[in-house]
Amino acid sequence: MRAEILPGQDSTSSSTTNVQHDVADDQGDLEKQEQGERARSQAKDDRIKVEWDDDDPLNPYNWKFAFKCWVTLQLGILALAPSFGSSVISPAGPAIARNLGVGEEVTVLNVSLYVLGFALGPCLWAPISEVWGRKISMLPPLFCLGLFSIGTAVSTTPASVFITRFFGGVFGSAPISNVSAALGDFWSREARGTAMSFYAICVVGGPTIAPIVGAALTEKLSWHWTEYVEAIFVFSVFALTIVCFPEVYPPVLLKRKAQKLRKETGDNRYYHPHEDLKIDLKSIVTKELSRPLLMLVTEPMVMTIAFYASFVYGVLYMTLEVFPIVFQQNHDLTLIEASASFLGLFIGVLFALVINLGNQPRYIRKVRESNGKPVPEARLPPMAIGGVVFTIGLFCFGWTGTRNISVWAPLTFTLLIGAGFNSIFQQCINFLVDTYGLYAASATAANTFLRSLMACGLPLAVRPMFAALGVGPGMSVLGAVAAVAIPVPFLFMKYGHNLRQRSRFTPVDKE
Repeated sequence: MRAEILPGQDSTSSSTTNVQHDVADDQGDLEKQEQGERARSQAKDDRIKVEWDDDDPLNPYNWKFAFKCWVTLQLGILALAPSFGSSVISPAGPAIARNLGVGEEVTVLNVSLYVLGFALGPCLWAPISEVWGRKISMLPPLFCLGLFSIGTAVSTTPASVFITRFFGGVFGSAPISNVSAALGDFWSREARGTAMSFYAICVVGGPTIAPIVGAALTEKLSWHWTEYVEAIFVFSVFALTIVCFPEVYPPVLLKRKAQKLRKETGDNRYYHPHEDLKIDLKSIVTKELSRPLLMLVTEPMVMTIAFYASFVYGVLYMTLEVFPIVFQQNHDLTLIEASASFLGLFIGVLFALVINLGNQPRYIRKVRESNGKPVPEARLPPMAIGGVVFTIGLFCFGWTGTRNISVWAPLTFTLLIGAGFNSIFQQCINFLVDTYGLYAASATAANTFLRSLMACGLPLAVRPMFAALGVGPGMSVLGAVAAVAIPVPFLFMKYGHNLRQRSRFTPVDKE
């Protein structure tokens, strides 16, 4: 406010008065600002952080056992739906080639591009899961997978088939990448191994059962129905889980509890830190991309385990191309009969459940001896057994897959391949989760990224390699790589603790 010059008052006096008023106003504003800051600081200090009460029914760890099993079943079929979609179209390769006028070699991309989406998708879905919860990070992408499956079914050009398959894999990766984390939200460390066994069967069982269904649909109806059935399956799972699946991520549940308490009591002091968590491009790049890649190249355990898991996972998808060569070309079986050979793989996968669960009592005992802390090395005995079984299965399958040997011989050895694969695959995941604790998501993301790239690339090499070498020598190359990897679990059993002590990412006591 401008001061007026009164009669008898000179301009100098007036200016001094103005300055005094301005200083007083500034001091007043500063005092008000400081009071506001003190009030905000006091309010922040008075805030009540919402946490779980004892026996809180909202806490997923306190859910009844039967309800946990029901939620686990839903998570299993959430993972099964996209993994089923990865290979259901595989037997339709020749039909697609004829229908769209491309070579059969090109149709291998139907599977490879879908699995490539598995490598790229988790970079998006993981941060969404950590901010908004498991349900919203899995169900909308699953619905999109159904839409892209229909898009593939109605495609009339190779380009549209490949594009819709790739994006189907990107969206389908959401359940596959988030289910393992969701299981840890409500199962204790001792029980988590059993739950993970069920998850592994769903992830692995999908690619082994789907070719049987795909072959029947292709031969009796048309190749389009492989994708229509996948869409029906996906939408059915979506309808079930959108109604029945609860949110399981504790930070999101605690945030909701804080919001409910504020609304019911009118007391705005209730809060949870997760309310301030936001997604931004910087965090996605630094956390979801940089850290997994950094761990992949700087952590010996992540690098070795990821390569081992990626190799066996890639071999699983190679069988989609190898089995038709052995059972259709060498043994003159029909499409449906040849695809039925995948039952051997699936039975082997189920048998691995016995091996993995057989180690659980020993693992639980080791955890209790370490005062409840995870013991990653105690996860490795099934991997050691699986490595030997897997190697034997590869060699024997290759050298019995010729025309002059009974078809039952290679079928028998598919059991060993399936059992060895699942024993290795599941314990690789368990080992990384136990080892890296807070950074387990980044470690498993590195594993998922590499194994999906391997599963994308290896099937593309099958036809050229087997055309040049033959089935026996070709499988022997894979068997030799598997044999080189056999010492991996034994080395980690002996040196794993020392390696963890030297790691910047592992929560281990220095001894």
